[in-house]
Amino acid sequence: MGTSCPRLVLTALRGGSGKTTMTLGLLAAWRQRGRDITPFKKGPDYIDPAWHALAAGRPCYNLDPFLMAREQIRLTVAHHTATADGALIEGNRGLYDGLDIAGTFSTAELAKVLHAPVVLVVDCTMTTRTAAAMVLGCQKFDPDVDLRGVILNQIARPRHEGLLRAAIEQYCGLPVLGAVPRLKCAVFPERHMGLVPPPEHRAACQAIATAQNLVEKYLDLDRLWQMAQAAPPLPLAAGQAPTLSPTAGQPVVIGIIRDAAFQFYYPENLEALVAAGARLVAINALQDEILPDIDGLYIGGGFPETNAEALANNRSFRRSLKTAIEAGLPVYAECGGLMYLGSHLIVREQSFPMVGALPFTVLLEKRPQGHGYTVLKVDQPNPYFPLGSVIRGHEFHYSRIISEDHGKLNLVFSLERGHGITGSRDGICYKNVLATYSHIHALGVPTWAPALVAQAGRYRCETRRVTPEGADTSLDLPAACSKTLLT
Repeated sequence: MGTSCPRLVLTALRGGSGKTTMTLGLLAAWRQRGRDITPFKKGPDYIDPAWHALAAGRPCYNLDPFLMAREQIRLTVAHHTATADGALIEGNRGLYDGLDIAGTFSTAELAKVLHAPVVLVVDCTMTTRTAAAMVLGCQKFDPDVDLRGVILNQIARPRHEGLLRAAIEQYCGLPVLGAVPRLKCAVFPERHMGLVPPPEHRAACQAIATAQNLVEKYLDLDRLWQMAQAAPPLPLAAGQAPTLSPTAGQPVVIGIIRDAAFQFYYPENLEALVAAGARLVAINALQDEILPDIDGLYIGGGFPETNAEALANNRSFRRSLKTAIEAGLPVYAECGGLMYLGSHLIVREQSFPMVGALPFTVLLEKRPQGHGYTVLKVDQPNPYFPLGSVIRGHEFHYSRIISEDHGKLNLVFSLERGHGITGSRDGICYKNVLATYSHIHALGVPTWAPALVAQAGRYRCETRRVTPEGADTSLDLPAACSKTLLT
């Protein structure tokens, strides 16, 4: 069983080769030509997908073989391209880079799961014929990877391009689909091993336009689209189809703090909350005077350190949130959200007061304190995960918790992989709050959203509160936010 789905995977020999710029340019250029393309990003990333969504004009979704099963990956691609013309999938790191010597969870493995054609972006800085050897190595390394073409990047001059084209076409038998010259300055500035998020980029739309101009001028857009169209039917298990049935009944109200400080949310996580019976309300911790009337709260990750002064100055909001937590408000917080719930955040030797609901101070360091996939085992009671559960997630934080006694923090997760809070434990539980450095993806942890919604329902009943019918405060979500894929 299969479904028609034009699709293409854009990858590279290593990170920093220019594949993100090419991806954004392609999305914008195809959009300009009237093609509605759903973007996907391989791996646990929030910032690149935000740029993808800006370029494509529709949400970007993550595909991660570590966090979700193969059939979930195929199903989410089928679901989110059902009303689109096709899919463009950006890989991460190098084509064959994975967790081990077998390349487990690599971009190559993802391409094989999706039966998708692959185009390789090659950084040609100070190389000519050797580039053909590297491309040939990628072809021979795993013949099951459907490598269809090459894009040359960082070209010095026409003679350089000519030598590269001739070598690759002669020795590899692959078409060169474009050659982009070396740029004098970066189109997309980086920070913390990734791009600066669009909300913090002063000229985000202009950056997208620059990438679009590059690919329109130097890439063969028609041939790339033909390759995407030539992809075989997307394989789905017999009888499998997207699940599009949101939970009926009066929805609980779950707040989502979404502003310049807290930006990191997978669309599927928000969609899963809606499908479980929630109405989502956007909250701004930088500007709102008090916490609105809600039944539960989800605080994602982001960069509270770059907004520490503004967060600290909003005293009334911090006080109202702490009061609600003491009254039993269900709160689920990831990474930046965890940092916000502590007593203070120290950035460059300056201390900023935070919510103060949890008894610790957070110190921002110059180097990552936790980076990569995590595997958590639930070994202590908490409001959201049954004892004995094993949760897969990921972490990336420059901060660490300073506490006189970690034993007083009530850490509910033991770590089988990752760093978390102490190197061996993560997940601080207090009343109905659970705060963790690990991010989760709803497709990989399908019990999370129903548990948060259930806790919100209990809280509403216990406090005998009535769901408000406010003005236009609902969160701006994809059109399919009332539907989700939970298997």
